[in-house]
Amino acid sequence: MNEIAVMAARIRAGVWEAVIAGGDVAPELEVTYQDEPLGGLAIEPAGEAGQWRLRLPIPASLLGDGVQTFLLRDRQSGETLDRFTIVTGVPLEDDLRAEIDLLRAELDMLKKAFRRHCLETGGR
Repeated sequence: MNEIAVMAARIRAGVWEAVIAGGDVAPELEVTYQDEPLGGLAIEPAGEAGQWRLRLPIPASLLGDGVQTFLLRDRQSGETLDRFTIVTGVPLEDDLRAEIDLLRAELDMLKKAFRRHCLETGGR
């Protein structure tokens, strides 16, 4: 099987769409959620040789508060080719943006303490 590369992906109107490059024959792919394959993945030629358009309606029943991760996998090898994540509901305390803000605040505190230390000790 040829190497498969995801060239573009997006979610629009509840449908995940992607364009992949991967040979002249439609690859055998699946999208999984919590290790369970989802039905409804459509694979069709994208217009250029060796490119394929993927479409998968995202089941509303899978969406809820928190983070849901979906994996695009090669059925034959089991290799994960791509993933997409949907975050819904109340922002999580462990949200990446909050973690970055906390790290910035801690870094600022350390910089001030280090500068104060350098001034007090004469840079020794």
